Amino acid sequence: MNQRSTDLLRIRPEIKATKIVDGISTNELFQNKTIRPILKLQNDLLLLVFKNYIKKHKNKFYTLVLDKRLEYIDNAVQKDIKFRNALKGIVIGQFTVEEYQIYIQNSSALNKRMMSMAVTRLKDQLQFFEEPTLV
Repeated sequence: MNQRSTDLLRIRPEIKATKIVDGISTNELFQNKTIRPILKLQNDLLLLVFKNYIKKHKNKFYTLVLDKRLEYIDNAVQKDIKFRNALKGIVIGQFTVEEYQIYIQNSSALNKRMMSMAVTRLKDQLQFFEEPTLV
């Protein structure tokens, strides 16, 4: 393992709730040992990237009711290929060389997991996107 890989692994948060048991699939293992910690590490950046996405799309997000906002997040990640690729880049850029070699073996399935987890993370922090109001 090179110095970059060592440094990347060192800065990742440990997620104690993650269960790694015998018989777990390779994709689930990769999700829990690699993708989940990277998403947690990159959380602040993911939030700001989506906030910028909202701004670039004329703040339409802010005119929507709650269930439509959740739909908006789904659509942004699923249908806007540029945005989706930016999110993937934020995660893949944190892979070690060894992790990338595992990733390319089954990138399609891992991308689905990665985007699903990113969407969940954005939806779970919906309050971050609220515009401040003066009282």
